[in-house]
Amino acid sequence: MSVRMIAMAAAAAWAVQLGAQSTAAHAGLADSAQKQLPALTEIYKHLHENPELSKQEVQTPAFVAGELRKLGYTVTEHVGKYADGAQAEGVVAVLENGAGPRLLLRTELDALPVEEKTGLDYASHVKTTNAQGQTVGVMHACGHDLHMTVLLGAAKELAARKSEWHGTLLLIGQPAEEMIQGADAMLRDHLYERFGRPDFVLSEHDSSEVAAGTIAVKGGPLLASATTLNVTVRGIGGHGSAPQAGKDPIVLAAEFVLVAQTIVSRQIDPQQPAVLTVGTIHGGTKNNIIPDEVTMGLTLRTYSPAVRDRIVEAVKREATGLAEGFGIPESLMPTVTMTESTPATINDTAMAERVRAAAVRALGAERVSEARAIMGSEDVGLFTLEGKIPGVMYWLGASDAAKLEESHKTGVPLPGPHSALFAPVYAPAITTGVTAMTAVALDLLR
Repeated sequence: MSVRMIAMAAAAAWAVQLGAQSTAAHAGLADSAQKQLPALTEIYKHLHENPELSKQEVQTPAFVAGELRKLGYTVTEHVGKYADGAQAEGVVAVLENGAGPRLLLRTELDALPVEEKTGLDYASHVKTTNAQGQTVGVMHACGHDLHMTVLLGAAKELAARKSEWHGTLLLIGQPAEEMIQGADAMLRDHLYERFGRPDFVLSEHDSSEVAAGTIAVKGGPLLASATTLNVTVRGIGGHGSAPQAGKDPIVLAAEFVLVAQTIVSRQIDPQQPAVLTVGTIHGGTKNNIIPDEVTMGLTLRTYSPAVRDRIVEAVKREATGLAEGFGIPESLMPTVTMTESTPATINDTAMAERVRAAAVRALGAERVSEARAIMGSEDVGLFTLEGKIPGVMYWLGASDAAKLEESHKTGVPLPGPHSALFAPVYAPAITTGVTAMTAVALDLLR
């Protein structure tokens, strides 16, 4: 037998041995995640019952930091500076394990101003005051409680399996994701200069369109960019009984809301995904007074920066054109300001294939599907420095499989993120999430 044949035979034997070891390790990982479930369920329900709004996170980051310290991670709290200079409550946990890649695992900390209507025995009954001074209900209506629970479960698995990987884990608890400000705040506070720049960024997001007990992953576009626009239209106020004496900005705003719906449908290439929604409108103080101005809040979603910029310009042009048509004086022309923006989430294709392969080994091919891109948005892409660092976000299934199948037959969607009725099937989601995230991390850190 030649030296080359001997080498090939040895390599094949090693591959078989490695595959057997990998299969055994993944079987043990799934069992270990299942053993964690009772403790993780307590964590999940605690987080669900005690949500905190964006920029009001106090107890949540402290809780996550405390749990990670128990696992032996070096934890730093109060990481992040918002654009206005305010302190952000980000959490960074580091676990070093020799030379090797640096992997960032990220979860979000904040909840939404939604009054929960699930009727669950662990439902949130929290009420608080928002930035506008309004009393609002608070709910983890986007599943960040599930994300935190999975991260803590994976953190425990990885801390216990240091013989199976080498490198550095960088775990991030990010505030203010719902305002798409938290990732920017942490980077603004020199995150990578202080804790090291990662080689990979990995995250998950629960999905009501994926069955609990499974995940879905894809390379390329996954979530759209998000841009928040504030439009203020002005007029000349007066008595409601004499509209001819002034210029009514409420009527002008109503015209703008209708015209705004035609920007995407009539000014943008149908092959380019885009959504423009007017989410808020405020004007007036009394029903018989014509006010001086009306403000509107818009959200814009695209995958293309060029399309985004074209729509922003169209918003400005249409608002100004309507005002001119109404005879509004030049000094009272509308203003359009951009207050929040985050890029599209584009998964690194090569890394996505690694994630898929590791997940298939851990869960089985039948539990790993092809993800579907949506027009929702995330700021996790900022941690990749807009693609300079390979990053992947994958969908973690959150819905009952039978109900999801029925939903597809009837066309009636299940309650999803941002709904007051959103209630993930948490047990299989947690164990699947921990198994998948740990398996992928082990692969990236091998």
